[in-house]
Amino acid sequence: MNWTNDITRLLNVTYPIIQAPMFGVSTPEMAVAASNAGCLGSLALADLPADKCAQLIRATRQLTTKPFAANIFLNEIPEITDELKRRYNAARLFIEQLAHEHRLEVVLPEIDSFKITDYHDQVDALIEARCPIVSFTFGNLDTKSIEKLKAAGTLLMGTCTSVAEAMELEQTGSDIICVQGWEAGGHRGSFIPENIPQIGGFSLLAQVYDSVKTPVVYAGGIYNATTLSAARKLGAQGFQIGSIFIASKESQLQEFEIKRLMSAREEDIILTKSFSGRYARGIKNIFTEAVENASQIVPYPYQNKLTGELRKAAKANKNADFVNIWAGQSLHPFSEASTGVILKELIAAVNQLAVDS
Repeated sequence: MNWTNDITRLLNVTYPIIQAPMFGVSTPEMAVAASNAGCLGSLALADLPADKCAQLIRATRQLTTKPFAANIFLNEIPEITDELKRRYNAARLFIEQLAHEHRLEVVLPEIDSFKITDYHDQVDALIEARCPIVSFTFGNLDTKSIEKLKAAGTLLMGTCTSVAEAMELEQTGSDIICVQGWEAGGHRGSFIPENIPQIGGFSLLAQVYDSVKTPVVYAGGIYNATTLSAARKLGAQGFQIGSIFIASKESQLQEFEIKRLMSAREEDIILTKSFSGRYARGIKNIFTEAVENASQIVPYPYQNKLTGELRKAAKANKNADFVNIWAGQSLHPFSEASTGVILKELIAAVNQLAVDS
């Protein structure tokens, strides 16, 4: 199969396959392994402070000379009002009591104790670090940030979950558009947190392909040669994959989390705001059901900060009922091999499928 296309040329890679940025799962080592396999590794920076972003970029660059992307969250930061404080405190007390009932003793932080990252600071850090590829999700960059990044020669890849979002990304200068299907694991990349388009991934991909001229990458449900080839036939020139790496050698998941992942069934995969305040797809557990049923959820990033200490305690106690294990709808045997091996096997399978076809 001939893999060369607009995406490989833009990204300067051999294969138009992108390792998805999965904050809390992917690592610099995972990004390096993907890049060294001729694909594009992604460094998940989420809403980390600017200095931490720069540190991780330097650490990754020391491990590979190949290109890799840095991925950031473009979330809006709600004002801390009296009403938000009231809701936050109610959620904090509810979660502390829930944890206590399940033998997890945690004291969750006050809302005023958080230092929230403004993505504009991250943009400046990425430019200073000379990061050549920046991907982003949860929205679109503001005009000034786009101008600054473009002036620095940075290639931009925005995430869409609807045709309207794709068209906005194209109009404002994204070089590549990542179409995130409904099937994808992890956080939804929708511009408006409460407005989550519920269109199937392949239907969305076909419509975006017909609506924009910008090269399109597809993310959502790709886990083997057949699903990748199907996305290619619908117009995708690139393929962002994540769930096939979540049990890999380079993953941050612990053994007890991988064990829970391996036992997951179709009905276990849900969309939930319980851990972060934004919709994300993963495995349901005691925490997700209790918090969703009680509606004890405040907006991102405050819910995410609120549950951070809980997740740390759950990991320390190897308790899968109080950690977020993000996964997409395409459940399959999750390989524990290295990211590089998983990619090489996928590429070989796609090549063989092309021959057989």
